[in-house]
Amino acid sequence: MSSHGNASNDPRQPSAAKPYVPPVVEPQDMPVDYAGIIAVIFGIAGVMFRYKLSSWLALIFCAQSLSNMRNMENDLKQVMMAMMFAIMGLMTSYFGPARTGKQS
Repeated sequence: MSSHGNASNDPRQPSAAKPYVPPVVEPQDMPVDYAGIIAVIFGIAGVMFRYKLSSWLALIFCAQSLSNMRNMENDLKQVMMAMMFAIMGLMTSYFGPARTGKQS
């Protein structure tokens, strides 16, 4: 084995180990939360058109967005809004007044 003579830069030495410091990312530079946007769209469609499937999909995308949340302040507002739309859509679909069919 050859010795390079520069043992102070050897990363295997415990004294040369440095703790990891994550880089600071500004909130406006964060990646887009597509699951949150899709949850809002499905939630609004569930409320407006009374689609049960759309409201259930909104809840699923809310859970995904909640689990992948990076910026607590901005993302939590969006997720909570989507969740309220999804719950409101489910409540009106299951417990709201019955839909009337087309009358000829």
